[in-house]
Amino acid sequence: AAMSRRRLQQLVDSLGRSARHFNKSEVECLIKLFNTLVADSNNRFATVGFDRNVFRDTLHSIFGMTDDVLMDRVFRAFDKDNDSCISVVEWVEGLSVFLRGTLEERIKYCFEVYDLNGDGYISREEMFQMLKNSLLKQPSEEDPDEGIKDLVDIALKKMAIPFLLQDYDHDGKLSFMDFEKAVRDENLLLEAFGPCLPDLK
Repeated sequence: AAMSRRRLQQLVDSLGRSARHFNKSEVECLIKLFNTLVADSNNRFATVGFDRNVFRDTLHSIFGMTDDVLMDRVFRAFDKDNDSCISVVEWVEGLSVFLRGTLEERIKYCFEVYDLNGDGYISREEMFQMLKNSLLKQPSEEDPDEGIKDLVDIALKKMAIPFLLQDYDHDGKLSFMDFEKAVRDENLLLEAFGPCLPDLK
């Protein structure tokens, strides 16, 4: 017990520096929540953290997220070492940006979530995929995909005009620089392709 208390204190001190948007008592609470989530789960990474399913359940139950594609991408954004497991460090540092990140941190995070294939661009196909999953289909629509395609075109041509200022070849791909400029000009574009941050509540 003394060792675990000492280990907890070391973690709190370390994460208090790296997860700079939380104070030490908040870090300690998040570590305890992490340990509870791990203890309550029967996941294969129980000795070091928790898996995608536990993380998705947490996103759904605590933050009300429902979109499968975006929840998977949020998992990948938290899972910095790409080992399919969220460690306590990834948990606390990820939540620091997720809950209290600066605009710059949130721009980087949202871009990472939306760049589905990790090639450094948000393509028309990726926009389509995310908007298709996040919008409700109307039963009367003959081809609901057509409505999504129209929305992607609107996002590119109208709402996201700032994105295209540097898109010289007009291929509908948004670079990080395009995305950052657009969001800085209009903060509402931060979650243009689906909710991947918690709401105010």
